[in-house]
Amino acid sequence: MYVAFLGPRGSFTHHVAQQAFPEAELLAFANITEVIKAYESGRVAYSVVPVENSIEGSVHETLDYLFHQAEIHAVAEIIQPIAQQLMATSQAKEIEVIYSHPQAIAQGKQYIREHYPHARFEMTASTAFAARFVAEHPEQPYAAIAPHAAAEEYGLEVIAQDIQEIDENYTRFWILGKAEPTLALGSTERKCSLALTLPDNLPGALYKAMSVFAWRGIDLTKIESRPLKTALGEYFFIIDVDNQAPELLEFALKELTSLGISYKILGDYLVFQAR
Repeated sequence: MYVAFLGPRGSFTHHVAQQAFPEAELLAFANITEVIKAYESGRVAYSVVPVENSIEGSVHETLDYLFHQAEIHAVAEIIQPIAQQLMATSQAKEIEVIYSHPQAIAQGKQYIREHYPHARFEMTASTAFAARFVAEHPEQPYAAIAPHAAAEEYGLEVIAQDIQEIDENYTRFWILGKAEPTLALGSTERKCSLALTLPDNLPGALYKAMSVFAWRGIDLTKIESRPLKTALGEYFFIIDVDNQAPELLEFALKELTSLGISYKILGDYLVFQAR
């Protein structure tokens, strides 16, 4: 079985894919869109993509592609604790440029400003790509922000550990596919993620959409707006709902339809905790 992940090897997504599918052949892709397209084209049985970080929020490339361009569902979610490391080819090296994914840069920016105030940031498609790039240019004054696994994968030295600004740092990863996988990880709950599109001529449309869940006692764990990309001021809403009572959720979705509120199911999945 083939599984796609945001690469290269040594990324957080790679670590999650290894835990979820230890026997599978893992295929690395350079960006999230290509990871999802690998599943769309039938090259892989599953794709593993990041969807939200507890510090930096949603990964918009994932959510926007699934809403606007794909008919793919999340069939499992894995929550991975995130710790960012600063690494280079040598502890003694002068650091002038620091490479990493935009979210990792944001998570470690405070530490870099305090300890390397003259260094500039360069953004990459993934943390592991940044580590590999630094390893390939040992003569340059480069460093990367990436996980421990990337340092091990590319032979780099960790020069500062756990530089993320907040200790409680987690990322949600979705497994995209057709069938719900059997994972050797502990699951905690079942959720459903929806994208709602509200009608223009319904006063209080968002309030009415939320009340469909509220009066049934269905908990919402997230609500976020994203541009519809049709006109300024037009949005769709991403919501995560507790799905411990599927029959209640089914009735809620029917009521949404009766109100003229369109919805797209992005995923119905168990939530697992990574190691």
